[in-house]
Amino acid sequence: MASKGVDWPEIGDLVVGSVVKITPHGAYVSLDEYDVDEGFLHISEISSRWVKNIRAHVREGQKVVLKVLRVNADVGHVDLSLRRVTERGRREKLLAWKRLRKSETFLKMAAEKAGVTSKEVTDARSKIENLYGELYDGLEEALFQGKEAFLKANVPENLASALTEIAKAKIKVPHVKVRGTLNLSSIKPKGVDFLRNAFKMVKDVKKPKDVDVKIYVLGAPKYRIEVTARNYKDAEKTLESTTNTILNSVVTSGGEGSFKRLR
Repeated sequence: MASKGVDWPEIGDLVVGSVVKITPHGAYVSLDEYDVDEGFLHISEISSRWVKNIRAHVREGQKVVLKVLRVNADVGHVDLSLRRVTERGRREKLLAWKRLRKSETFLKMAAEKAGVTSKEVTDARSKIENLYGELYDGLEEALFQGKEAFLKANVPENLASALTEIAKAKIKVPHVKVRGTLNLSSIKPKGVDFLRNAFKMVKDVKKPKDVDVKIYVLGAPKYRIEVTARNYKDAEKTLESTTNTILNSVVTSGGEGSFKRLR
């Protein structure tokens, strides 16, 4: 995810913006993560249905997630789409954007508390992101490892201590849940045993630390699978690997299976 200071987004990126002006032909949007002054959301890209009144879909000051269709840096123009953003994409993008803003605020607070220079802050941020992927992920890790989470990234101890103190004060221990329904059946002899063996294989599925997988019988042949994790990335990855393991086992044994993701 690009942060403020990056000149231009790339085609296909999801971006967070604020609607600043509505015209009969669309809306002008400021891009919160970039130095681009404004992008344009044409009326044809607002909804997959006919738009009679633009203001029924967007309003001035509204925060929106949009997809980048075209970028022309020479003339300073970015074309955007609202209708091509899925609900899942919108939700995940907003979550990532909020996490970035919070983590930047917490880093600034920690820097002031530790009395470090702007260069030391920039270096520390780069090191944390290199180790954990995102700054916020590093802050969450400090909830479990303490300041050792930052010392592993070679962050100065005074800044590591300040970051840890702020993380523990400002961030709740994260838990997210994803779920779905498995439809499994087998008419083969000992089909019930095949299903049991498929579920037993779940314990061998590799998953990140602090991820919990539960499977409930809704009434054969339907089963509910729930994955609880510290973040959506781990939860979704574990849900996918677990369901694939079960389905592959059932199909290999001559049964049938399908999976439906629940929102």
